Order: sequence, then structure tokens, then C-alpha cells
Amino acid sequence: MIESENPTRQELVQRLLDLLNVKNQGADHFEGSRKIGGVGRVFGGQVIGQALASAERTVPDDRPVHSLHAYFLRGGSEDHVIDFKVERDLDGSSFSNRRVVASQLGKPILNMVLSFHKREEGLHHAEPMPQVPGPEGLASEAELHRQHIDKVPTAHRKFMLQPRPIELRPVWPRAWIDGQPQEPVARTWFRSVAPLPDDPRIHRAVLAYASDMTLLGTATQPHAASMLKGELMVVSLDHAIWFHDDFRADEWLLYACDSPWAGRARGYNRGSIYTAGGKLVASVTQEGLIRPVKPNQ
Repeated sequence: MIESENPTRQELVQRLLDLLNVKNQGADHFEGSRKIGGVGRVFGGQVIGQALASAERTVPDDRPVHSLHAYFLRGGSEDHVIDFKVERDLDGSSFSNRRVVASQLGKPILNMVLSFHKREEGLHHAEPMPQVPGPEGLASEAELHRQHIDKVPTAHRKFMLQPRPIELRPVWPRAWIDGQPQEPVARTWFRSVAPLPDDPRIHRAVLAYASDMTLLGTATQPHAASMLKGELMVVSLDHAIWFHDDFRADEWLLYACDSPWAGRARGYNRGSIYTAGGKLVASVTQEGLIRPVKPNQ
């Protein structure tokens, strides 16, 4: 797709779909494209979404993924495509299991294990959705960035103003500029900025991509330190998702995150994802490196 300086919402979503549409190279090898206009480190959600898409290409459609567990090994570079090698560890009567190694220039950057399960009926219970305002009337994260861009260090302004294929509407804004202490709790509505195809695999890949947003920062909220000011080095270490039920990623989903622990230069975070109707459709956990550093001069 040709890059435009002012992409429409549909163009932004089409770029995301192209990014997640891994190319089959044969023998269970797949190639993930580079992000258009990407500079620097690859976004973790991109690698997770592409690894999931690669594994799903090797499993029958009647076995949707129910869980994935990933470890980030090295930072990926947006200068190169990503290679994905899938190992078919199990195809049983009800479950399939896959291992994926994501590599760049011959070095692994992510390991992932995924499990797939044929649909079955069984016992059911679910934690109810938190009582929060709906997305209507809430300011988007992009609007909040524009309102406060003069407070952002110059080196980060282009990134903060970059249009994105996922719209985020925080229920209450985070103190990402001044680093004022807040409870380690976040509530954010999100959805793609334009409609998606009906293929459930696409919606799972988009949710996997978006699940790396807002989560890790939850562990930093109680501490008077700002990532934007260079006071913290924050890097994802691992990421796990459990897919519970059906959903559409182009309809509003609530990401309810909290961080019960941080210490020893790490922070643990968990998230529950609900439809606007209150159905719990996915759960996420992540631990990240949160290392204090001297502020940029």
C-alpha cells in the first residue's frame, strides 16, 4: 500500500490488516511485513499479532485459539521483516498446540506457545464488568495528546501525534506527563477506527495487537516517574492472552487493567477485556522491566 501523509481511518486499518496478514513462505514458515513508516523498535503487539496469525494458518478453522504465552527475547527492528517458524507439537481429538519462534536476521526476538480448542459446552461463570461510563462522550487518547502536546518533550511529539488504527478512550486520563502518583488501575475503551472483515481470526489478531496497549504502564502509575521524561526504562518481558468468547474488535471493548505488584525492576500487570454489553471475552497478563534511570538532560 502506498504511504500517504494523512491516511484516512480506513487506510490506517488496512495498513494494520496488511501488517497482520503474514505471508506463507512454505514448510510452516511465515513472513511478517514491516510497519509502514516504522522507525526504531517494533511494537510488541505487532509481533504477538503476527505470531498468532502465523500459528492460526496451521490449524483448522474449527479450533480457535484459547490461549497464548509469549516471551520477548530481543527488541525487534522496524528496519526488517520478521520471520516466523511454526512447530506443530500436537493435533489431538480436541486440542492443537503450536510453538512459534519469531526471528530477525537469524536471531530470535520472541518465543510463543499457543493452544487451540474445539468448541465445547460446559460450566460457565464470569467476573462482571466494572461499572464505568461508556465510551460515548469520553475524549480519545489522541485528543488528549493534542491538548497537552506542548508539555511533551520535543523528541516524543511526532510519535505522540501519530495517527493509529486503534482508538483508545480512557475512562480517566493517566498522568503520563507530570508523573503524579495514581492508583495502579486503568479503564480504557478501544476499537479499530474503521470496520474489519468478518473473519474471527482477524478480530483475534487485532485484539492481540491492541492488548499490548495501556497494560504495562499500569504498573508505573503509583510512582512519581515519567517514561516520557526518560526517568524509566520500560520494556515488555512476557505476554499471555486467554480468549474466552467471541467478539468484534471493531466494536467497543473495555480493557480493565490493574497492577497488583511491582518490585525488583519488574512490574506485573493483568487485564480483562469486555464487550460493551458486559461479556468477558479475554484475559491478559504481562510482566515488564521497569528500571529507574537518570532523566534525559
